[in-house]
Amino acid sequence: MNEDFLTEEVIKRRALISRVKIHSFQTLFAVLLIGSWQLLTDRKILDPFFYGKPSGVWTQLVTWVEHGTAIGSLWVNAWVTLYEATYGFLSGVFLGIIFGIFLGRNKTAADIFAPYIKVSNSIPRVVLGSIFTIWLGLGSISKVALAFVLVFFPVFFNAFQGTREADAKLIANARLLGATNGQVTRRVVIPSALSWITASMHVSFGFALIGAIVGEFLGAQRGLGLLIATAQGTFNPNGVYAAMLIIAIMALTAEWLITQLENRLLNWRPSQVSGLEL
Repeated sequence: MNEDFLTEEVIKRRALISRVKIHSFQTLFAVLLIGSWQLLTDRKILDPFFYGKPSGVWTQLVTWVEHGTAIGSLWVNAWVTLYEATYGFLSGVFLGIIFGIFLGRNKTAADIFAPYIKVSNSIPRVVLGSIFTIWLGLGSISKVALAFVLVFFPVFFNAFQGTREADAKLIANARLLGATNGQVTRRVVIPSALSWITASMHVSFGFALIGAIVGEFLGAQRGLGLLIATAQGTFNPNGVYAAMLIIAIMALTAEWLITQLENRLLNWRPSQVSGLEL
């Protein structure tokens, strides 16, 4: 018993040391990257007019926080983009899961709707963004719609495939024990498909942000996409990078929250002592 305890302590200590090393190398890489960028622009090897510089990005962020942007408060613009991406993400995930499981469990319906789903998925998203802007106007609804489309299909296909990959023996055993179709779906199919669904969610919020930003590029009154377009139009690379940094923080925060949700939903999985985490 004492040996088992010592072994567990050793494993935890090694895992902690490994995490510290990884975070140290990540920080070192960021410092080298930003430092090299600053050095190259200071020495005019890279023209700061086109490439900007880290100190300029920081100055731009401070200016936006203290004095606002050319199109209003920085926080209002960030909130608009976050609102559009979040609503598009949540609606896309919800309906993607519903339709993915439904068609995964119903072969006839899947065969009927398959060509329409494939055609819809093949339409370029920029074209859809223009169509939504014409239909729904320059407000947030058109951006939510584009974010929804970008999220829906990855989640749908993963939920559909995860449903199809459910263990046929488990389903057969559940039916032998008298389970109804609804009980089989809730108790066997959905838990089996959860790993597929959560995997798609990790990339889907990034897609939702892309949808919101592209929609704002095409036409908007507020948002980080419009802020980037404005900075681009005034040849302000520091403004472009500053807005991109805010978007990256949003994406990383959402990724952390999705990881926490995944850990709670899939806490039945055996813990991984070693392996690569992305």
